[in-house]
Amino acid sequence: MPTAVSHSRAVLQTFQYSAHAGWSCGRLPELDSEHTFVVAFGAPEFGQDAAPLAELTRHFAKSSLVGCSTAGEIFGTRMHDATITVAAMRFARTRLRRVSAPVSQSTSFATGAALARQLAAGDLKAVFLLAEGLDINGSELVRGLSSGLLPGVVVTGGLAGDGDRFQRTWVLEAGAPASGIVSAVGFYGDALRVGHGFKGGWDAFGPERMVSRSSGNVLYELDGKPALALYKQYLGDRAKGLPATALLFPLTMRAPHDHDKVVVRTVLAVDEQQQSMRFAGDLPMGHITRFMRANFDRLVEGASAAARLSNCSDVPGPVLALTVSCVGRRLVLGERTEEEIEAALDALPAGTEQIGFYSYGEVSPLTNGQCDLHNQTMTLTTLAEA
Repeated sequence: MPTAVSHSRAVLQTFQYSAHAGWSCGRLPELDSEHTFVVAFGAPEFGQDAAPLAELTRHFAKSSLVGCSTAGEIFGTRMHDATITVAAMRFARTRLRRVSAPVSQSTSFATGAALARQLAAGDLKAVFLLAEGLDINGSELVRGLSSGLLPGVVVTGGLAGDGDRFQRTWVLEAGAPASGIVSAVGFYGDALRVGHGFKGGWDAFGPERMVSRSSGNVLYELDGKPALALYKQYLGDRAKGLPATALLFPLTMRAPHDHDKVVVRTVLAVDEQQQSMRFAGDLPMGHITRFMRANFDRLVEGASAAARLSNCSDVPGPVLALTVSCVGRRLVLGERTEEEIEAALDALPAGTEQIGFYSYGEVSPLTNGQCDLHNQTMTLTTLAEA
């Protein structure tokens, strides 16, 4: 288990890297310790040009460092491409433990359960995870992780992104970008204050349709008709841009007799030969779906609502907000993307420092406390110490 903490109070610094300007902070901050949480969200191209990530890893050799590729990096109230956005938070009374494991679509539940066994402890308060964004069943990963943790442990995070290309994502492992990895940090102790919130802002339309044929996160038929053909009807000329353009029409999904637990699913890949679509999370047979479309104002309002739900107030030290928003929201919002980022930060306590990324899937608890995989949402995690 992590050792006791020796610092007097938490310290937080956020900074950014770009090829033309280097590190925005000049020299990397001297915050390395066994009690420091470092998170880095980087553009996909740093999977090939990994020198700044290697520098970050060397500098924070003792810290619990996690990172992943993105579909856009969030820094303060701005959205960037071709950068690495970083937060380094050295805690005073919170202990940390980082774990990681290989993951694939077929091993997602087992991987989550294995990580839970490594992290589980009576004083575990929260887990932040970053995972492979394509060859994965995100809902099974979260289900496996939750199965081995005590009720009340807050699990948040997201799936790595690759812009709108859907070709390769990476997660930091042993200081280098690697595919097929999930990495998580556990936070231990009563001093931690963790908040979480998620909201969507999409409008459902059209008839409800039943999942009549599926296997895990692969959807074959809705109401007995090929799902891919149905999607193409809604997309029209945009069908040529699949799978990215399917983000414009996500699915809302619920169990047949449960109107309270509603999640959203979006497409990661299509198979023309099988006329199937692979989603970021499960679509169980018999579940009820509806198509959704964007409502620009409600997307921005949803970001503000998510931030209010995650609010960490009445704490003496710094507050870090980790914002994970779906790539589909960015594609729809276009030039208005920064409006949702600004709305989120405006709803948080003054002085909160925000970083984040646009993802292929968001992890956050539902209102009943159960953690799940979401799509097309903005999720926020706030970290502070009492």
